[in-house]
Amino acid sequence: MDKLIDLKFWETTVESGQGWLESYVFAWANLIQILVVLVLFSLAMLIAPRLRRILEQQSQRRTLEKLTARVVKVTAPITLPATWLMLQWIALLVASHVQWPHDLLRITVSLLTAWVVIRLTTGLVRDPGWARVVAMVAWTVAALNIVGLLDDTIELLDKLAFSAGDMRVSALLVLKGVLALGMLLWVAGVASNLLERRITESQNLTPTVQVLFVKLLKIVLTAIAVVVALNVVGIELTAFAFLAGAIGVGIGFGLQKIVSNLVSGVIILLDKSIKPGDVISVGETYGWIKSLGARYVSVVTRDGMEWLIPNEDLITQQVVNWSYSNDTVRLKIPLGISYSSDPRRAIELCFEAAAETPRIISDPKTNVLLKGFGDSSIDLEIRVWIRDPQNGVSNVKSEILLRVWDKFAANNIEIPFPQRDIHLIPPTDTVED
Repeated sequence: MDKLIDLKFWETTVESGQGWLESYVFAWANLIQILVVLVLFSLAMLIAPRLRRILEQQSQRRTLEKLTARVVKVTAPITLPATWLMLQWIALLVASHVQWPHDLLRITVSLLTAWVVIRLTTGLVRDPGWARVVAMVAWTVAALNIVGLLDDTIELLDKLAFSAGDMRVSALLVLKGVLALGMLLWVAGVASNLLERRITESQNLTPTVQVLFVKLLKIVLTAIAVVVALNVVGIELTAFAFLAGAIGVGIGFGLQKIVSNLVSGVIILLDKSIKPGDVISVGETYGWIKSLGARYVSVVTRDGMEWLIPNEDLITQQVVNWSYSNDTVRLKIPLGISYSSDPRRAIELCFEAAAETPRIISDPKTNVLLKGFGDSSIDLEIRVWIRDPQNGVSNVKSEILLRVWDKFAANNIEIPFPQRDIHLIPPTDTVED
């Protein structure tokens, strides 16, 4: 409390503040750096609008790839900080080369770099989790660089290590590996999506071959990303020989079904037995194939349900592919008429009902057969052909049967129902004792 009313204390404090301002703020080196930062910012404000107009014009071109157009669209709003950062980097390199004080220039470059990286990440990376991770890493590195603790932090992370055989694993090594792997996997994902669009747009490849190429491409790019990430952190692949052997044993015992589904998926793609768009029946599941996966096949039924059928089931079980060689499918519709009706007239009416159904095709021709004489009816069978089984089969049968019902009712053709005659025999007289 006495210090607060002591004039000498306040004079000493003011003198210390003046000395700090004169040494660090009003020093000629710092004033020149502040002036350089302001001049470069003004220059960036003059250049950035022109660059932004050019980028916006390029983003409107329809000839650009989707990814390229997105990069241009994301880059356009940050032309000012990006231009300013580029000019600051040039000034920092010049100051370092001539050995001029450049602490403020370095701080400005660190902040601008973090800003540009975060803006680009949030614009290009769709996953909010990855975007937050990159933002956190960028601001952390910038803060450590500003306070001059970046080198000390790197050294500390490198000391936090343990040895596993001949391999030394440190916290810095793990951090580098995670960052490198995440970045490389993101690049591999972007590249695979770009190449996938090119493959699917190719008219020279069948849908099955397109799916096979896309799956193999994703596996290869992911494997390359992992190998490159390991090499970046200085880990040799021979160090994982024991781990690879253990994984092989695990696959042999615990992952048999998964491996079986993977191998079955490759076989399906190679023999082209099914492909996206085919209409198949597996057990009681009827629908068309939406996509072929590494482990399962997605089949969408008429009621909107999506069944994920393991690839192994499509190899080991009986599968009906309604559109394997072509889309023409024959439907058999059984029905019966009573013995009191004219079968020839009934057959004529069945032909008329089939001809009036829009989805029935004329080639191959419709046929109506008398199949036999049943217990309660004369058995007929309508055989028609359609070319769009993906639009449903039961609805076609229902439409034909409704037309047959109307025509039979109008022409007195009776459709019987099962019935049985019971004859009661009267009891015989019994002889009394």
